[in-house]
Amino acid sequence: MHEFRYKDNQLYCESVKLADIAKKIITPFYLYSYGTLLGHYRKLTKAFEPLKPLICYSMKANSNLAICRALVKAGSGMDIVSGGELYKAFLAGCPAEKIVYASVGKTEEEIRRAVAKGILFFNVESYQELVLINKVARDIGTIARVALRINPDVEPKTHAYITTGKLTNKFGIDFDTAYGILKNRLKFSHLNFKGLHIHIGSQIIQAKPYVLAIKKMASFIEKLKKDKIGIEYLNIGGGLGIIYNKEKPQTAVEFARKILPILKSTGLKIILEPGRFIVGNAGVLVTKVLYLKKTPLKNFVIVDAGMNDLIRPALYGAHHDILPIRYPLNAKRYKVDVVGPICESGDFFARGRIMPKVKEGDYLAIMSAGAYGFSMASNYNCRLKPSEVMAKGNKFYIVRKRDSYLDLVRKDIVPEFLK
Repeated sequence: MHEFRYKDNQLYCESVKLADIAKKIITPFYLYSYGTLLGHYRKLTKAFEPLKPLICYSMKANSNLAICRALVKAGSGMDIVSGGELYKAFLAGCPAEKIVYASVGKTEEEIRRAVAKGILFFNVESYQELVLINKVARDIGTIARVALRINPDVEPKTHAYITTGKLTNKFGIDFDTAYGILKNRLKFSHLNFKGLHIHIGSQIIQAKPYVLAIKKMASFIEKLKKDKIGIEYLNIGGGLGIIYNKEKPQTAVEFARKILPILKSTGLKIILEPGRFIVGNAGVLVTKVLYLKKTPLKNFVIVDAGMNDLIRPALYGAHHDILPIRYPLNAKRYKVDVVGPICESGDFFARGRIMPKVKEGDYLAIMSAGAYGFSMASNYNCRLKPSEVMAKGNKFYIVRKRDSYLDLVRKDIVPEFLK
């Protein structure tokens, strides 16, 4: 699952002791395992090898350039959702023909840049977006490639905020509307309709929702074939779940075994867009215990990381295991809330958690923080965004420097009348 393990009561990332990193890097900091990252990517490529799909890593999970570069070097494409991600995908060395572009609200400027760069295709979310992409491509004097994102109306059984394949969600196009668009595709003179796309949600631990959605897509594809509407790609999105607590998610092999026959039946080229599955368990957030505070009702472990560094517990009520980087032998266990320094009661990492007793100055590792951790971090409370570090074998490397106070004000402008 990952390469964070205890050895002689010390937590290691690959062959590097976390305590040694904490001596040199100011906490909090994110730490990523290169081996875990590449291992998860290779599990997917091996499981789906019979179809040789294009795997496009979902940059929104974690867009650190070192992570993206490692995956590009391994053969991955990039799934992007903004102009900024397009910029970083090219900086990471990703070829344009391996980039797919989703997002329900692409701006004209973002579309123009992506068309000019010649990306593989846009995952288009609405008729109005098609009109705009067609206009931009006409202005540039080229043909833009597109895939229609279908909303299959499937319940993925995940958190409501990351459910994206129901008709009540803002994403995608219903089957009837998509059929009408494809029947009249020739009216879009500067578009090449290359495929279909679905993405039903995130942190999905069962294959059943995928099977249902892909079966619906297979039936739709058959209907298109009968009407001699040819497409080349089926992009099944991402959303594969990982273990945060006691989940029992499907392995890559189990997932592939259940959907490969349906995918093969379509005869199309296949694209996957994993993010969390690849990077989620490849990262931890290391934080220092500042204070132990006891009240009449609670025991608080106050740490130097806050909800601005990792917002998932506050936003989703998400569980993250929390481990001391030096496991105290014969330590008593007690119930605590692990909280940050931010001025909100929502600033917590665990509530009512049974943990080994720690002391002030100890370090903790908040596990499974590689996905939607730093990528959702902010400077709330004028706090500095943390460093990002990558371990490979017995060495570690800073892959993003910690913010400075100058970074907080670098773009602020005080107008003349206030001087």
